[in-house]
Amino acid sequence: MAGGKEIRTKIKSVKNTQKITSAMEMVATSKMRKAQERMRSARPYGEKIRNVAAHLSAAFVDYAHPFLQQRETVKRVGLIVVTSDKGLCGGLNTNALRLALNTMKAWHQNGREVAVTAIGSKGLGFMSRSGAKVVSSTVGLGDTPHLDQLVGPLKVMVDAFIAGEVDEVHLVYTKFINTMKQEPVAEQLLPLSGEAFGQPEHGYNWEYLYEPDAKTVIDELMGRYLEALVYQAVAENMASEQAARMVAMKAATDNAEKVIGNLQLLYNKTRQAAITKELSEIVAGAAAV
Repeated sequence: MAGGKEIRTKIKSVKNTQKITSAMEMVATSKMRKAQERMRSARPYGEKIRNVAAHLSAAFVDYAHPFLQQRETVKRVGLIVVTSDKGLCGGLNTNALRLALNTMKAWHQNGREVAVTAIGSKGLGFMSRSGAKVVSSTVGLGDTPHLDQLVGPLKVMVDAFIAGEVDEVHLVYTKFINTMKQEPVAEQLLPLSGEAFGQPEHGYNWEYLYEPDAKTVIDELMGRYLEALVYQAVAENMASEQAARMVAMKAATDNAEKVIGNLQLLYNKTRQAAITKELSEIVAGAAAV
């Protein structure tokens, strides 16, 4: 049995850890509110431009944008993986990376090559260790996503799609459901299709008037569409990260309280046993005299 001094040292150590987890829980709670507000404010724009892009995929247009052209065969696939830069957020990154890894394995079994764009240091480190082909990455996004940090890595994948180096582009991130639930999702970014991106079934096709011309408008719209979708995914992932960290730190703080209680009980038993032993020795010595 451990001595009283060792148990007191353990209790002190656990209490210090409890203070840290409690502070991290409060910080995550504060950041989570801001992240949720940022995520919800970005959703209407993302949904609207998603609908416009879906309608455009079925419109009568003389100019066929590369993003709207389906490839006959898919031999190479691009995958954009969104994770966090920091840990201590439960199984958030693990679940997203497991989904990405299983998807990549299915593609490899079908003879498809995979190129990866990693957003977040956790995803970058995992993909590098697993031997995946990482063509672009960005880390250190902080607590607020900035579009200029995402445009560079995204452009690498988009240029590869336009050049024919990849035939499809997919996106994996963690979607925020509520504070207690976040789920990893996988979506196809390119090529766009009305069925995959929410085009309503009206039974007719859409027609638009373009000014100055269809090519200029569609090129700009498609670029904004991809940027909005990736930005929304990063915002969703950041809100999920703070919620998962708050829950994880709350559980760690509660577990630390239980450990302290068990150690305190063990310390009391050890102390009582030492006192009983000393009394027994005193009584035995007095009886011998």
